[in-house]
Amino acid sequence: MNQEARIDKWLWAARIFKTRSIAAAACKKGQVTMGGTQLKPARMVKVGDTVDVRKPPITYSFKILQAIEHRVGAKLIPEVLENVTRPDQYELLEMNKISGFVNRARGTGRPTKKERRALDEFIDDTPVFFGDFDFDLEEEGDNS
Repeated sequence: MNQEARIDKWLWAARIFKTRSIAAAACKKGQVTMGGTQLKPARMVKVGDTVDVRKPPITYSFKILQAIEHRVGAKLIPEVLENVTRPDQYELLEMNKISGFVNRARGTGRPTKKERRALDEFIDDTPVFFGDFDFDLEEEGDNS
């Protein structure tokens, strides 16, 4: 059994991320830390280390029980890691689910019902400058 493993391989092997490339990208983005220090994908971790993985809206904490680099079955995960995430993080996740608020950047994706109504109101209120005019223009020389 190896005493050390690359963090990106371990995150993938422990089924925290679906692919190794996603795990490496998370490391590069600073979403994987150990003791407050951001980890690079090639960083070696050993048994007993605690790794923090930020997956918005919460930060998971895992204690490494086995340093593996090959993916194992889901039933063997309790032998590989111990989830030591604080309970307040799970409360934050539950509150986020209950609120029903979807964190979507303004202006991206399909408009919400409120945004759609605002768009419709804006379009209906704008004057039309095209087409036939209903009024007659007086000639400058005619002063009646």
